Amino acid sequence: MLMRRLGSSGIDISSVGFGAWVTGGWMWGGADDQQSIAAIHAALDQGINLIDTAPMYGYGHSERVVGQAIRDRRDRVVLATKCGLIWDREEGTLHFYADDQGATLRPVDKKIYKNLRPASIREEVERSLRNLQTDHLDLLQTHWQDPSTPLADTVAELQRLKQEGKIRAIGVSNCSLELLKAYGPIDSAQEQYSMLDRKLEKNGILSWCSENNVSVLAYSPLANGLLTGKLRPDRQYNLGDLRKANPRFRPENVERINGLLQQFQPIAERHGATIGQLVIAWTAAQPGMTCVLCGARDAQQAKENAAAGKIELSAEEIATLGELIRG
Repeated sequence: MLMRRLGSSGIDISSVGFGAWVTGGWMWGGADDQQSIAAIHAALDQGINLIDTAPMYGYGHSERVVGQAIRDRRDRVVLATKCGLIWDREEGTLHFYADDQGATLRPVDKKIYKNLRPASIREEVERSLRNLQTDHLDLLQTHWQDPSTPLADTVAELQRLKQEGKIRAIGVSNCSLELLKAYGPIDSAQEQYSMLDRKLEKNGILSWCSENNVSVLAYSPLANGLLTGKLRPDRQYNLGDLRKANPRFRPENVERINGLLQQFQPIAERHGATIGQLVIAWTAAQPGMTCVLCGARDAQQAKENAAAGKIELSAEEIATLGELIRG
C-alpha cells in the first residue's frame, strides 16, 4: 500500500482510506454491524490504516461500530473523526432537518445544526473518545463550517485539544478556499472529489493544499457507487438510501455512466483490476491528492478497495482516462 504524509503532523496514512459513513447505516438504507466490523478488519489486514468516521454518521452509531472493531488493534489505526454537526440542541446555524432514515426537507424529528463553538467541540470530542474506545484522536476535522462562531474561537479550541494530547492533527471538511486560508496551520482538508465531481480543480483548493503542505482527503470518490460499474439501471434502493431520490441514479444516467466506464476496460484488464479499483487508483494519482476514502459494506468490498492502493498507473494511462471522462 502506498503511504503518504498527513500534512505536517508526522503521521503516515495509506493512499486509500476506509470511509465509515455507510457503517452508520444512516442515509444508506441501513448496515449490518458484524459485516461492517469484518470490513474494517479486512481493510486493516490489507494495508489500509486510515479510518474516517463522524458523529453524524448514524448519530454516533458509526463511531461505536468503529470503536468496537478497532479496540484490540488501535495501534494499527490512524483514527479520524469530525466535529461541528449537532442534533441534541438548537444552537449554531441550522443546516438541515433529518430523521432516522436521513436528511429531509420536512421539519421532522431532528434539526441538524452547524456548531463549532468551543464548548460544543469539546463535548463532541469527549463523546467521540467514548464511542471510539480510545484516549486520543489522530485527526479531528471540522465537518461543516459554522458562520455563527468566530473562526478564531474554533481554532483556539482545536489547538487546546492538540496541546492536551486529545488530538494529534487538525483538519477541515466542506470548506471554501478563503476560509481554508484563514484557519492557519492545519494538516488536511476533506472534500468531495471524483471523476464526476472535480470542483476542487476549479476552485483552487487542490493546488493550494499541494503548495501549502495540506493533505487532501477525497470523499465519495466512487460517486456513491455510480463509478463502480456494478450498478444496474433497474437497481432498487432501500428506504433511507440517499441514492433513492438522487437524479444521478435514474436508470438512463446509470446506463450512460456504465457506457463510459466500459471504455476503461482495456486499462483495467492490463492491471488485473476492476473498474472501481481503476477509478480509485486514478483518483489517488491526481496531483495534490493524498488519500481516497472508500466505504465498504463487507469484507470483500474492503479488500477490493485496498487493492486499488497498490495499482500504479502510467502517465499515459492517467491522461487517457482523463480524456475519456471529458469525452
